[in-house]
Amino acid sequence: MKITFTNNVSSNDHLVFITFDKKSTFKSKFLDKTKKDLITGFLKQKNKDNGNIFQTFFHSTAKSFSSFSLVIGDNTSRNVELEVLSGKILSFIESKKINNICLVVENIKGKKMFDTLENLVSGLCMKNYRFEKYKNFSRKDFQIQTIKICSALGQKDKQNLERKIESLKGIFLTRDLVSEPANVLYPSKFVEVCNVLKKVGIKIDVLDEKKMKSLGMNALLGVAQGSVRPGRVMIMKWNGNTKSKEKPISFIGKGVTFDTGGISIKPSGGMEDMKWDMGGAGVVAGLMYTLALRKSKANVIGAVGLVENMPDGNAQRPGDVVKSMSGQTIEVLNTDAEGRLVLADVLWYVKEKFKPKLMIDLATLTGAIIVALGERYAGLFSNDNSLVKKILNSSERTNELVWQLPLDEKFDKLLDCQIADMKNITGTRGAGSITAAQFLKRFVGNTSWAHLDIAGVTWSKKGTEFSRPGGTGFGVRLLDDFVRTNYE
Repeated sequence: MKITFTNNVSSNDHLVFITFDKKSTFKSKFLDKTKKDLITGFLKQKNKDNGNIFQTFFHSTAKSFSSFSLVIGDNTSRNVELEVLSGKILSFIESKKINNICLVVENIKGKKMFDTLENLVSGLCMKNYRFEKYKNFSRKDFQIQTIKICSALGQKDKQNLERKIESLKGIFLTRDLVSEPANVLYPSKFVEVCNVLKKVGIKIDVLDEKKMKSLGMNALLGVAQGSVRPGRVMIMKWNGNTKSKEKPISFIGKGVTFDTGGISIKPSGGMEDMKWDMGGAGVVAGLMYTLALRKSKANVIGAVGLVENMPDGNAQRPGDVVKSMSGQTIEVLNTDAEGRLVLADVLWYVKEKFKPKLMIDLATLTGAIIVALGERYAGLFSNDNSLVKKILNSSERTNELVWQLPLDEKFDKLLDCQIADMKNITGTRGAGSITAAQFLKRFVGNTSWAHLDIAGVTWSKKGTEFSRPGGTGFGVRLLDDFVRTNYE
């Protein structure tokens, strides 16, 4: 979608008028008398009928317009509500097969004007995204191509808005990554795609199999050994505050580019969805891109463990014992509980290598979290209540919702094992997401840490308020707000 600024309203574009003034007379310095009189007529009729004109749309083929929509908003609306509203606007306009729109926002001044436009345009762009890379042109769905913004914004505000729109590329990178089929996106290809991050100042280091073996990352390598495509660990570094001597904050992502379950193979129905089992890694990559694009003032480490979990003759077997990088041994009772094995080594590596102020990992880790929280909330686990509060605050501001679940010593004991330090599953039906988090907790030491189980929110078959069916990009906005609010 192309975004431009203009001071002239063209009759060739679909006009979208947004106002927070419910008075019957519509005033605008961008419209001629004929256009203003037409809108005033709609307002008078709505007031006469005592109609609710919040989020109401009109479509006209009047001579003074090619077509137009009128939205009367609530001046007390939260930012996220404006983003949701813009998604509804876009859906409505698309239903009319309109290619280009001109957005006119009136009766708002100062910072409120900028904030309104920022959230409206963000919502339009996020909702407009489609992954149609593999469709022939004739089969692609109808999509809005350009948005013109007509407002009283100054030059500095226009530049800031352009930077905001540019930073949305981080969300789109995440959506692209989780949407790619596994024959196209595998560990080394994931790294290749993320080379775009180098262009915006992110330093990337890659650990290959030889290096991982020398470090003792046998938990991760055990998952990868059944695939002809070798695993990788990718480290992304953003130094937004070179003068700071504080320890960096860090984000760690599970990157299983395809998950068959290994020898503990999954049922065939729905296995095609396991291309997005690298959703956690996708979020970390998208977050790092976002931070760099908006020139974040924080120092951040992003790390992703990339593997393909396949069931060939060299694959890890149920009952195998592996020694993790931490030195702790793990009995692998189920090869489909592989994500925690990958994260165990990457968490330990980040903890030891960078000594971060905090670690937040993201993973499509358990089906149990979908049973518990559906497709609305991500599961949140942490050893630090102050960190939890910061994440919950960002969740409320961005509408990327999380729900805290408990960690408990009695749950932890369920992982104890007779022949190793621990087992990767409990063998019981209950508390699957909690015990998975307890497993990860064994690899973070005393570092402030939070785990986000995003299995239910990474992909949406019906679409969300901010996305169409497919990859949601959930987590990028949440953690970008977290960084911006607390560490800049």
